[in-house]
Amino acid sequence: MDVNEITDSENFDSALRVQEGVEQPSSLNERALESFRKSKKHLLSAAEYLDGIRNFNRSLFSQAITLVESSLPEHQIIAQELIALCLPYSGNSIRLGITGVPGAGKSTFIEALGNHLTSAGHRLAVLAIDPSSSRTKGSILGDKTRMEGLSVHPNAFIRPSPSAGSLGGVARKTREIIILCEAAGFDTIFVETVGVGQSEIAVHSMVDFFLLLMISGAGDELQGIKRGIMEMADAIAINKADGDNKTRAQIACTQVKNALHLFPLPDSGWSPPALTCSSLTGDGISLIWDTIGEYINFSKKNGYFEKKRLHQNQQIMFDTIDSHLHDLFYRHAEIKPLLHQAEAEIKSGISTPYQAAGKLILNYLQIIKKK
Repeated sequence: MDVNEITDSENFDSALRVQEGVEQPSSLNERALESFRKSKKHLLSAAEYLDGIRNFNRSLFSQAITLVESSLPEHQIIAQELIALCLPYSGNSIRLGITGVPGAGKSTFIEALGNHLTSAGHRLAVLAIDPSSSRTKGSILGDKTRMEGLSVHPNAFIRPSPSAGSLGGVARKTREIIILCEAAGFDTIFVETVGVGQSEIAVHSMVDFFLLLMISGAGDELQGIKRGIMEMADAIAINKADGDNKTRAQIACTQVKNALHLFPLPDSGWSPPALTCSSLTGDGISLIWDTIGEYINFSKKNGYFEKKRLHQNQQIMFDTIDSHLHDLFYRHAEIKPLLHQAEAEIKSGISTPYQAAGKLILNYLQIIKKK
């Protein structure tokens, strides 16, 4: 039988036949997509967001933080108005910065200390600065999966934020989010950073107490971390001091204590202690919190606490100016084509990067002068 006859035959009986497929539904939920589009278009007023924050409507509070983090101009107008409304209700929390070498157990430590605080009636906000995706600039959201118990506690709020390439892995809007958290009634705020480096000074400039987490058994403990970070720390905790590692942690703690004696006394007049703790067993966790309380009382009595807060506000002003000028330059409609032109000139060797930058700045100043 000819092949054509086989394929044309209606009655040809074979197991090899193509069945008519069932029509598949769209992979997109059109109703959900439309609802999402509407919600994105609908923005509340700053006063409405403030009301939600003060009454701690968790949904509105999260939306307000997203608004602050947004780079859209229309969002920033409402966000800055909201921050101004929240300022009278801010400043009444203990701001704790937590950093440490990779693998020091920062997230596990935060959950252990957070559970200790919430069980004592404290309201805790954790701003976990996540590493950003190099492609999408989005947050990896690892901390919510690691802090399973704390993330569902009614007195705790965990907000992972993408670092988005900010200095020291600190999210650009963290300071504004702290103000929102304080207006919402959180009396304790943790700022967890990506890792350790000289740029962690950005965290130090927004918190009251800077805690450095270290671990033993990672080689030379004193060489595993930069001196600049140790000098900024108000206390150093050797984590994972449990089981067979307990003795090594105590030895590491002694080494750190000896090293701290070689550093000059900080401006606060406080001598930073070195402690051991275990996030798994809870040993030493309450002692660390007591140490933080002692430092806060100490710095308030000698006036350093208010002096540091004032300095932080001044730093916020300078950082805001830098940020605003950056946005004005790169978002200017007339600058964008000049940037592409400058890139082409550098690629072809017509001009150096320094010449191109200088030319762009001059062009921008001329554009502004005309207006």
